[in-house]
Amino acid sequence: MSGRDGDAVKDLTVGEPARLILFFTLPLLAGNVFQQLFGFVDTLIVGRFLGVEALAAVGCTGPLMFLMLGFVGGMTSGFSICTGQRFGAKDFDGVRRSAAICVALSFAASIVLTVVGVTGCRALLIAMDTPPEILDGAYSFISIIYGGVVMFVFLQMLTNLIRALGDSKMPTVIQATTLVINILLEPVAIIWLGFGIPGSAAATIVALTIGNFLCLVYIKLRVPYLHVRREDFAFDRAFWTEHMRIGLPMGFQSSIIAIGAVVLQIALNGLGSVAVASFAAAHRVDGIAVMPMMSFGVAMAAYTAQNFGAKKFDRIVDGVKKCIAMALALCVLIAAFNIYCGGAIIELFVGADETQVIEYGRLFLIITGLSYWALALLFILRFTLQGLGQSFVPTVAGIVELVMRIAAAIFLVERLGYLGACLASPLAWVGGLIPLAISFIRTARRL
Repeated sequence: MSGRDGDAVKDLTVGEPARLILFFTLPLLAGNVFQQLFGFVDTLIVGRFLGVEALAAVGCTGPLMFLMLGFVGGMTSGFSICTGQRFGAKDFDGVRRSAAICVALSFAASIVLTVVGVTGCRALLIAMDTPPEILDGAYSFISIIYGGVVMFVFLQMLTNLIRALGDSKMPTVIQATTLVINILLEPVAIIWLGFGIPGSAAATIVALTIGNFLCLVYIKLRVPYLHVRREDFAFDRAFWTEHMRIGLPMGFQSSIIAIGAVVLQIALNGLGSVAVASFAAAHRVDGIAVMPMMSFGVAMAAYTAQNFGAKKFDRIVDGVKKCIAMALALCVLIAAFNIYCGGAIIELFVGADETQVIEYGRLFLIITGLSYWALALLFILRFTLQGLGQSFVPTVAGIVELVMRIAAAIFLVERLGYLGACLASPLAWVGGLIPLAISFIRTARRL
């Protein structure tokens, strides 16, 4: 792999594991932060220019976005694990055939998700007991997002395919470019054109469309391994089944977790617009803060998949240990930043006059920050097991997270109010970590 081919891919089966994982994670981290900044920018611009009520309207759609887009991210990551395994095994025909399957399955999923999302999102908002004063705004936002879900699906699919071949830099560049375009378009759509909340969603879809175009151009010019031919779409029952066996459970895991977030949002909606706005703003900050932990996890999926394909099992266990050490050290720094600077960041969303929103948001960031260690371990172990092609235990862990969030919504929010909502995620992380840790220890002994 040299010259034109080697510039765009990276073999993760040779070299010192900690160095490989770290340098694969850094651009991946930047890319994931840029991806989270989409939601951050939406919330910031809407909150500052359209007010707290509009902020609550966009914020209450968060669980519905997580429900569908979490499924998309998990599903496409799972599909690309098969691609990474073929690449690690140096089966380059298999890489192309895997990429073709990813395209076909992603297209089919896009159709289903668009129809279900657009036709059902208003009913879901009503079922979530969304306050009447923000219902129309929330619907106008989420219906456009669901209508353009194909752009989310294909951008996730294309960037995951590129990462599966060891290139985490270019997806970051593309995501950064897409974010900049989104930032430029949103004020134009919201303020200058006067589209309001729908303008925020439309700007995001346009930016994602451009991101997809950039991915396709890059693959065409620099990644010949992903140059799919017509014959690569030939139906191979075993190979197609293998992709669905890994990809669909990974998608459903995220959706299962998101159902818990929806139930929690229902309980939160009962606390009023101030609590909803506070949770929405704090959740955007938290979404960026947890990206380093997620990035280490995603890096382990690519690293594990390639080394599993190459049958270098000792490198997998060694890589996990070193990845955990790096991630936990970073958790301490991120938690400290959130705890001491969280209030000032929340103030950016609503202005200094909204003192209750700021205090509520700061409380959320303190509680979650103290629990980031559990989330770091959860991400690393989950993605490692998925990189090995295992889907059952990660699914069980997702169900445990669902149960813990629902329990918090039913029992803690009723008794503790907003504090109970803040405790939901830490409880879910610890609960989901337990089956993953047990499974990994057993798997490590076998490896």
